[in-house]
Amino acid sequence: MPENRIEMLKNRADEIRKLTIRSIGSLGTGHIGGALSLCEVLAALYFDVMHIDPEDSKKPDRDRFVLSKGHGGPAVYAALALRGFLAEEELDTLNRPNTHLPSHCDMRLTNGIDMSTGSLGQGFSASVGMALAAQLDQKDLYVYSIIGDGESQEGQVWEAAMLAGSRKLDHLIAFTDYNKMQIDGYIEEVNGLEPLDKKWEAFGFHVQSINGHDIGEILYAIDNAKKIKGKPSMILLNTIKGKGAYFCENQVASHNMNITEDMWQKAVALLEKEG
Repeated sequence: MPENRIEMLKNRADEIRKLTIRSIGSLGTGHIGGALSLCEVLAALYFDVMHIDPEDSKKPDRDRFVLSKGHGGPAVYAALALRGFLAEEELDTLNRPNTHLPSHCDMRLTNGIDMSTGSLGQGFSASVGMALAAQLDQKDLYVYSIIGDGESQEGQVWEAAMLAGSRKLDHLIAFTDYNKMQIDGYIEEVNGLEPLDKKWEAFGFHVQSINGHDIGEILYAIDNAKKIKGKPSMILLNTIKGKGAYFCENQVASHNMNITEDMWQKAVALLEKEG
């Protein structure tokens, strides 16, 4: 893996993280924990992996991306802005009146969003439908979808998984943001998922478990998933909730929290110093 490629994507992830902290922090409240755990995978997808075009965001043969855990939308908006789908200043309108950037992704409002999400489980079902449609139309495009670990307690996720496995949707590459926390506490205390890899394998998925903050591992896993024929893929991203923000890293309370101006500005300053 070329080192300059990895370094570029690390820089993109850092930019996504800082913009996410700024946009949620400027609002004063939001789902920051589960947004910050996504920055590396979003950098890999939007700046290396996906075939997309900001100048033609509805191009029929484009790859699709669905953030099923729709409350992580602010991180996707940051990626879209850096990729050229949005003006960066729009990020400051997050979840404000008349915004095009609601807290949860909405395809009717935001350029570059392929599916409205927020009702947990439904986004992944839509991803499976997109992949099935592409298979039936014999289109050589990939559908990428991210689900949450708390979301994985939804029965609808597994109904969709059963269909994806039975239809051998090998152009569906899904990720689980496995930060081990949800709104009510730790995953294992609320409704444990282990052995999560074996569950997905039982539904007919090719499964990989990686460090979700390691760009090299993410790219390698995606490349490997594309080599698998006759099976959809699930990549378990072992992540840290609130990654990179000193005031909420690895804290359950970061699912949705209030943030002062001093908190977010200090967090961004620390990231810039580290970078």
